[in-house]
Amino acid sequence: QVQLVESGGGLVQPGGSLRLSCVASERTSSNVVVGWFRQAPGKEREFVATISRSAYNTRYTDSVKGRFTISKDNAKKTVYLQMNNLKPEDTAVYYCGARLGLSEFDVATEPQSYELWGQGTQVTVSS
Repeated sequence: QVQLVESGGGLVQPGGSLRLSCVASERTSSNVVVGWFRQAPGKEREFVATISRSAYNTRYTDSVKGRFTISKDNAKKTVYLQMNNLKPEDTAVYYCGARLGLSEFDVATEPQSYELWGQGTQVTVSS
């Protein structure tokens, strides 16, 4: 069974920080594009950040640029999302997705392009 498992969510005050982790099962290939998406109540799933299989290429949605950083450790089969200066509008369930990376620079921002998803982790930013 190939799985992705997110963790690291929780309750944080505005301006605070969290680091999310997405851990793949041992059978998952390292040659994958990984993306972080979030879904707030009553809204569609939204792209947040993506990283190529080599970690050379990354891309972010405008609302998180300068605040969030995506990174990965292929040896640990883990992708991270460091979230700084969190705002109430960042509140959502955060999901990671993965699909085969077609090159060292391949990234993906559309949820329908992903083949595998984790169960999500809740992030709540509130005073």
